[in-house]
Amino acid sequence: MQSKGSNYHRNGLVFRSPISALLLCTIAAMASFYVAGRLWQDAENRVYLGKELDRITGQGKSAISVDDTLKIIGCREQQKKLTALEMELAAARQEGFVSKHLSSTKTPPKKRPLVVIGVLTGFGRKNNRDVIRKAWMATGEALRKMEDQKGVIARFVIGRSANRGDSLDRGIDIENRNYNDFFILDSHVESSEELPKKTKYFFAHAAERWEAEYYAKVNDDVYVNIDALGSTLAAHLDSPRVYIGCMKSGEVFSEQGQKWYEPDWWKFGDGKTYFRHASGEMFVISKALAKFVSINRSILRTYAFDDVSTGSWFIGLDVKHIDDKKFCCASWSTGGICAGA
Repeated sequence: MQSKGSNYHRNGLVFRSPISALLLCTIAAMASFYVAGRLWQDAENRVYLGKELDRITGQGKSAISVDDTLKIIGCREQQKKLTALEMELAAARQEGFVSKHLSSTKTPPKKRPLVVIGVLTGFGRKNNRDVIRKAWMATGEALRKMEDQKGVIARFVIGRSANRGDSLDRGIDIENRNYNDFFILDSHVESSEELPKKTKYFFAHAAERWEAEYYAKVNDDVYVNIDALGSTLAAHLDSPRVYIGCMKSGEVFSEQGQKWYEPDWWKFGDGKTYFRHASGEMFVISKALAKFVSINRSILRTYAFDDVSTGSWFIGLDVKHIDDKKFCCASWSTGGICAGA
């Protein structure tokens, strides 16, 4: 029994071994063919993609980087946009919308204004404004004529009431509809204590609205000789950065309660004397300086007075300070530009 069992067991092993080996060989062969086929297919795909990329880019390379691929896609998108714009431009030309600008008979560009004058005024100062309109600023067609022929733009500059939309604001709006000679600073709250900021905002916003050679600040109790102003400013057109006025200095008052008290008095040194600056009745800055104020309005410091504040903005700049006594507005003088009321 034991011998028979042992023989049977050996015969079974001998019988199964050739079958197992054959099966394993078959599976191995099939796996080899499968792997070889996949590798061949992947190789063909890589060759195909490489040829396609070579054809698209024209670079003759078999592969490109991801960055290069993104650039190609971006160029395609830009090309589509450019093509669409060219089609729209062609359609606009056919409709006649562009022909006026491309015509050889187009009108010459409008001459740049010589100066924009901002007459700083306030609520309850209508009598002053009426006097100025009659004296030198004019109204209606005469005001337009001064702009067109002399290149002088003059506007009353005012902010808004602390109670936005109240009777003060409505009064200014009505007056502006009648005369159309206001430059309203909507973001500025009108207050005598905020005059330095008002002056800064005037220069900043005027430089954005009008492309003039000069910008002048004037009080609403000052009379201006427009012809004398024009001839004086024309003489300085070759100087790109000028600050013109009746230059002065003076004592810095450090005691609170004094009329000319300066809260930042300690910044002016032990001598307590202001640096040279143009008197506040009237002064002029060139367009480059007005642009400077416009760009840096948020960081330009203001002091208690607008003339000192303006002078401080140009202390560290390459600016030509012009001390012109014709801008001293104490009284009319021969060839004088301004006079106080």
